[in-house]
Amino acid sequence: MDRSVVLSVGAGFHLKLGKDRIVYAGMPSDSVYSIVQRKQLMYQGYAWNLFYPRVKSELTIDGVNIHVENATPDEIRLRIR
Repeated sequence: MDRSVVLSVGAGFHLKLGKDRIVYAGMPSDSVYSIVQRKQLMYQGYAWNLFYPRVKSELTIDGVNIHVENATPDEIRLRIR
């Protein structure tokens, strides 16, 4: 079952139970968008930016397939599979 998600810059989403969280980091240029992948281990965590060309719409983050429907400087529309 696909799930639609809309994230504003700075907003996060938990991919699935036992999986990482993602946060939309906006667009550093007109042709690139960024998603932060956050990993939490007990009381410590770490995160890193993932940069994608705007034309790339099929992603896999922490083993979860994601379809990017639209990315703007303010928000991103995803379909989590």
